[in-house]
Amino acid sequence: MIIQTEKLHKRYGRTEAVAGLDLAVPKGCIYALFGPNAAGKSTTLKMLMNLIKPTSGSAQIFGCPSQRLGPAELQRIAYVSENQRLPVEMTVRELFDFCRTMYPAWDDAFLDALISRLALDPAARVGNLSRGTRMKVALASSLAYHPSLLVLDEPFAGLDPAMRANVVESLLSQAGDGDFSAIIATHDIDEIDRVVDRVGILDRGRLVLDESVDSLLGRFRRVVARTNIASQAPHPEWLGVECRPPALSFVETRFDAASLGERVRAVFPDAEHIDAAPMSLKEIFIAIAQSPSTNR
Repeated sequence: MIIQTEKLHKRYGRTEAVAGLDLAVPKGCIYALFGPNAAGKSTTLKMLMNLIKPTSGSAQIFGCPSQRLGPAELQRIAYVSENQRLPVEMTVRELFDFCRTMYPAWDDAFLDALISRLALDPAARVGNLSRGTRMKVALASSLAYHPSLLVLDEPFAGLDPAMRANVVESLLSQAGDGDFSAIIATHDIDEIDRVVDRVGILDRGRLVLDESVDSLLGRFRRVVARTNIASQAPHPEWLGVECRPPALSFVETRFDAASLGERVRAVFPDAEHIDAAPMSLKEIFIAIAQSPSTNR
């Protein structure tokens, strides 16, 4: 595993920001950590990077305890957060020149491609850049040395849709390398649904879901049907059941095309015109977020 945590806790006074997190990110995986504000996403990443110490439990990167990360490990890791501080007195080019000295694997040709893709002005002074453009500069300086692990904390903050698309393209340019892994904490699900391989959902510091994207997209469907039955006990694996005869809709979490009709009619015997539509990651996230944990 490129990242592994065991019973990771972080408490601030009476508030438990991260509550016994067991997380495993395989090598070569792009992992998205979703969750609402205050779910514990940023706190988790900061513990991974040894920016804050856990109250208890352990975290490892490359098999090395996070609190023992040294120069050899840090040269293989890139960390970019929405609150990244950059030297405001430097130009973009001066910042890149400064970073180049610290990373033996620095790739000037790839950096030039990133500068073009992200529409950066190397002569611009960092202090004069917008928040979104600073994020792009931080991303370019982090990708230029081909890190083995990219850690992103809300990477789309302050970016307009076009900029977000450019950031995703930059991630895709790295993702083709089997040695490249990433963990991305975000609530901007739409932006990365074509990038990520695996999804984790945090809720009040607890991991309530950890699953491959293919599995999630395969088992969730938005089902609509017609029925004259006004009220029935919902199936335990359905989310967001709405029944207003003749309309019935719900989210099926264990979709199987062959048995769908049988499952629906076991609860609504007169159901007809049963249709199941695929869902996006965002739609799945919203359905899970609005449901009791027992239904996930």
